[in-house]
Amino acid sequence: MPGMRSLIMLHGAWHQPAHFDDLAGRLRRQGVELTAPDLGGRSLAEGTALVQGAVDRAAEPPVVLAHSLGAVTATGLRGVAHLLFLAGFVFDEGESPQDWIARVAEQTGRPAAPLPLEVDDDGLTRLDPAGAREGLFADCDDDVADRAVGLLRPEPGAIFAAAPAHAAWRDVPSTYVAARDDRAIVPEMVAAFAARCTTTVTWPTSHSAYLSRPDDVVALVHGHL
Repeated sequence: MPGMRSLIMLHGAWHQPAHFDDLAGRLRRQGVELTAPDLGGRSLAEGTALVQGAVDRAAEPPVVLAHSLGAVTATGLRGVAHLLFLAGFVFDEGESPQDWIARVAEQTGRPAAPLPLEVDDDGLTRLDPAGAREGLFADCDDDVADRAVGLLRPEPGAIFAAAPAHAAWRDVPSTYVAARDDRAIVPEMVAAFAARCTTTVTWPTSHSAYLSRPDDVVALVHGHL
C-alpha cells in the first residue's frame, strides 16, 4: 500500500522463515511488503550483515518484527523505524545468552535455560521435540504445533556466546510483547528485557504468539507501519 513501510521478520534460534508462513500470508494479503531472511546456521555477525543489507535496500526505514533470539540480530541493526520484539531477548552491547543464563542462575539459584537441549559430536544443538512442544508452542492448536516442531532444526552451540555489537533499542522506538505464560524465557529475563523497550504489552500466550495469536500480531504490525 502507498505510504506503508516495509516489514522485516526475524525468526528465533532453531526456527526458520517457514515458521512465519501463516503470519506472512495474512500480512501480504493486507498489502504489507515483507521479507523474512533465513538466519539459520549463520553467526550473529553474518546474520546481522544479511539483514542490514535488507534494511539498507528499503525505500524507507523498515519496521522489524523479531521473535525470541531473532531479537539479538534485530538489536544490532541501524536505520530501522521501529523494533517489535515478540518474547525477544533484548541484549545490550556485549551481552550474550550465556551471560544472562549465568546472571539469572546466580541471582535466583534456579536454572535460567528451561528448554531441553541435546548437543551432538559436531557441537550442534537440537531441541527435544516434546520439550519444544511444551516450551515453545503450548497454546497452539495441535496441527499448528506439530508443524512448528517439525520445522525446528539444529543450531551451532556458538549461538550462546554471540553478543551484539550495537544496541538499537537505545535510540530506536521499540515495543516488547511479553508472553504471560512463556516457558522459554524466565520471568527475570522478561522483566529486564521489557524494561529496555519504549512500550510493553503483555499477552496471555506462551512463547510463540505469532502462531497462537496471529491476528493480534497482524494488528500490532499495522499499528507501526
